[in-house]
Amino acid sequence: MSTTQAVSLLTGGAGFIGAHVARELLQLGHRVIVLDDLSGGQRENLPDGVHFIQGSINDQRLVATLFEEHQFEYVYHLAAYAAEGLSHFIRRFNYENNLIGSINLINESVKHKVKCFVFTSSIAVYGKGQLPMKEDLTPQPEDPYGIAKLAVELDLKAAHEMFGLNYVIFRPHNVYGEFQNLGDKYRNVVGIFMNQLMQDKSLTIFGDGMQTRAFSYIGDVAPHIAGCVHLPVAYNQIINIGADTDYTVKDLAEAVCVAMGKAGKIQFLDARNEVMHAYSDHSKARQIFGENKQTTLQEGLEKMAQWAWAAGSRSSSDFGEIEITEKLPASWTTRS
Repeated sequence: MSTTQAVSLLTGGAGFIGAHVARELLQLGHRVIVLDDLSGGQRENLPDGVHFIQGSINDQRLVATLFEEHQFEYVYHLAAYAAEGLSHFIRRFNYENNLIGSINLINESVKHKVKCFVFTSSIAVYGKGQLPMKEDLTPQPEDPYGIAKLAVELDLKAAHEMFGLNYVIFRPHNVYGEFQNLGDKYRNVVGIFMNQLMQDKSLTIFGDGMQTRAFSYIGDVAPHIAGCVHLPVAYNQIINIGADTDYTVKDLAEAVCVAMGKAGKIQFLDARNEVMHAYSDHSKARQIFGENKQTTLQEGLEKMAQWAWAAGSRSSSDFGEIEITEKLPASWTTRS
């Protein structure tokens, strides 16, 4: 589907999912302005053809200036620090970046009559014990990250009801693929495993590895995020998006070793406070976007493995703004 040079703001466009959405938007004919502070993304992830601005969604003055200069028709808000487990220990950072920064964007979108605000939320809003996770369930987030995401969802609903701002909310889950940050030891388990293998280290798993997740290849997710603004039926909807088949984390570790063509040893760490089982119902996504081929886990891992070997291993840096150290997992307090 082509468009007539829609002007779109993409926050977090140098990050993992954002880099793929940027490519999809260019293919749809959008003029894409990327705002990213490069705290988790990398400049080289960006495709040719986007206009890049280094800056933060927390910079209220910068955000207001960009909306005034470019008169965005669409806003794709992907910027976030998506580390559910770590969010317990970085509560202020979490809410400033994942909630207050989002409000800056929503305010300007209302003022400038943006046609649609696309927001990537998370299945973290559901909490535990609600399986399969379905959009009409009452959210019960277990961590500050999920709480922040839910708060933005509710604010978008309020902005729509008060000011008419249209939105599309996606709740993706366990997305992996090329451009994932291999040097972040706090999130993105597939990238962590691949990075550990390339460094000849053990693959570390919290608990017994029987946690289940439905790992979702980015190529099955990004096109829908980009194209949803051209589907009026998607407007003002909350949509789960991702893979249907769930695997244990232990199974994932073994599959990553196969995809990387390298044997690896698993090291089990003390269990952390996390939802044990998480997978979603995607009936609504199929109703809106139609049936689409889902990349198998092994096929997706092989694609990412080729990229990872080419990109090379990365040093895992420590998060520098830990606010609470009580009950912080030991593996997060040592360099790796």
